[in-house]
Amino acid sequence: MGSLSNAEGRQPHRRGRVAFFGGSFDPPHIGHLAVARAAQTALALETVLFTPVGAQPLKPQGSTASFEDRVAMTRLAIEGEPGFALSLADAPKTSGEPNYTLETLLALRAELPPGGALFSLMGADSFAALRLWHRAAEIPFAAPLIVASRPGQSLDDLMAALPEGLSVVSLSKTHRSTHEIELRRYLLGNPAGELAPLYLLPGLEIEISASEIRELARTSATGPSLEGRLLPPPVWDYIRTRGLYR
Repeated sequence: MGSLSNAEGRQPHRRGRVAFFGGSFDPPHIGHLAVARAAQTALALETVLFTPVGAQPLKPQGSTASFEDRVAMTRLAIEGEPGFALSLADAPKTSGEPNYTLETLLALRAELPPGGALFSLMGADSFAALRLWHRAAEIPFAAPLIVASRPGQSLDDLMAALPEGLSVVSLSKTHRSTHEIELRRYLLGNPAGELAPLYLLPGLEIEISASEIRELARTSATGPSLEGRLLPPPVWDYIRTRGLYR
């Protein structure tokens, strides 16, 4: 099989179920890990690919930390986590062009072995902006979406974020995994009659904002509240040592 774009860590086996988990990871925090663990358990994922993005089209101002620092922090955050791997599939392009999720998903899917399955994992904040993404209506059909919703967020709110032309054509019963993680399954349709599953992880008690963490990190006095509670300790050590977000 291919390298899944230079993935580090555990590699999928012949029939691997892999989830692309893209984002700024500026910085990677406890919430990212919790979402990945929930998705991994609920959907029997063999590998979750943490994939820091080089240049997001919707964030022309760029990330606060450099790509190299975000990669290093992500590597530290997932170290020792079974089934988590770091991927450089969304590394900055030499052309300077932005990274488009659809292109990354298609490239990753082409590297899967026969029988493999690719999913796209995202938080509710990312899903809320999905209709603004490049060729957004094609993304759920390139890799079924796994959306981690916020507590109290309604299905109507989520469906309002669907790209134009997509609709929910089927609702299924709620399923709970053996670890009591709630998973809701839906079916999306497009005008061409194609169908794609949509998985929702509702009500995860995760309210952590990377922007708030960056603000807290401006003073070392907030270290105790960041380390362990909001950030993996190695990530906080890295931020403090490198003087990031000051």
